[in-house]
Amino acid sequence: MKTLYLTATIAAALMLTACGKQAETDTAATDKPATAEVSDSMSGMAMSADAKMAKSTGTVTAIDKATGKITLTHAPIPEVSWPAMTMAFTAKSELLDSVAVGDKVVFDVTIAGSAGEVTAISKQ
Repeated sequence: MKTLYLTATIAAALMLTACGKQAETDTAATDKPATAEVSDSMSGMAMSADAKMAKSTGTVTAIDKATGKITLTHAPIPEVSWPAMTMAFTAKSELLDSVAVGDKVVFDVTIAGSAGEVTAISKQ
């Protein structure tokens, strides 16, 4: 029983520390830098080696068109056992052009390992 408790405690600590990088901002969208924490290290999350498709909801917190990244504060994604968090995803430029910082969105994402790509997004 102690081993189970210790494992759960360590897993929770890893998830909490996964959000340690400040979000990049789209300077065209806002003059203020984003203050949301972004997760680039998903080592504590349960993952599959195969790509998985999922849907979620969230809020756009940053857009970086130069690197093709969108940062979303998203709801839990049960398909890959991710809790709600803020993280950056890759996305095609036409998707980045369809939303703005602050928009509440519904999005489709393909997740492979710890990386995710937004494949569809629309305002709520």
